[in-house]
Amino acid sequence: MRFSTRKLLPGLTVALMASAIAVSTTVGARADADDAKRIFKEMSDYLALQDHLAFDFDTVLEVVSSEGQKLAFASSGAMEISRPDKIRATRTGGFSDVELLFDGTTLTLFGKSVNVYGQIEIPGSIDHLIDELRDTYQRPIPGADLLLSNVYDELMPSVTDVKDLGSGVIGGVECNHFAFRTEDVDWQIWIAVGDAPYPCRYVITSKQIDTAPQYTVQVSDWKTGGAAADFVFKNDTDAEKLALDKLPDLGELPAQYSPEGAK
Repeated sequence: MRFSTRKLLPGLTVALMASAIAVSTTVGARADADDAKRIFKEMSDYLALQDHLAFDFDTVLEVVSSEGQKLAFASSGAMEISRPDKIRATRTGGFSDVELLFDGTTLTLFGKSVNVYGQIEIPGSIDHLIDELRDTYQRPIPGADLLLSNVYDELMPSVTDVKDLGSGVIGGVECNHFAFRTEDVDWQIWIAVGDAPYPCRYVITSKQIDTAPQYTVQVSDWKTGGAAADFVFKNDTDAEKLALDKLPDLGELPAQYSPEGAK
């Protein structure tokens, strides 16, 4: 049987409107801001206690084109962290294949698909690295908020509204689902239920653009403990070394939808 999108859309619109009405009338009654903050604090404390952790992730980055069309670009990757000062991450998408390594002193960005890399000295912790990449080099790590050593103290002060949305299931894992609002962004988080309250999904929604594009990162294959990997870059492919500001764009967008071409 063939289905017509044109026939399905009116029914879908009605269903979405009904869902919106249901949420608006029931969430307020079940929201418990104190409980949501408590569980989020438990997640923050749990993450801070993990000396070594590793996980896989999938991301979806939404942009709005100059024609006002919302577009989404997907990537996948893996990350390994050894606190307080080592990180290794890979990300593969349709437009780049990137590896990031930090050994506590040297940060390396390696563009595998173009076989070039750049290095800078940023001695310090992972927290310091995240701040420097965002503020000094304008190369923020998407979703890096959750890698900080004290997620709660970094994110909660700017929150103006909290909603407890009950339970959800992400990748077969039961999660507590919360929504938080700040002046600039809305964000949602799904936190695994149980003794390992890790973040299963994190969604950041812009409030500065009318069509509200989002960035979503979903976590899988969560692991803690074990032996740490080697976080030192080895140039096994004879990649060309470039100054960091000369590296090609290693982000998640094709060139035509870079910030210069997006709305």
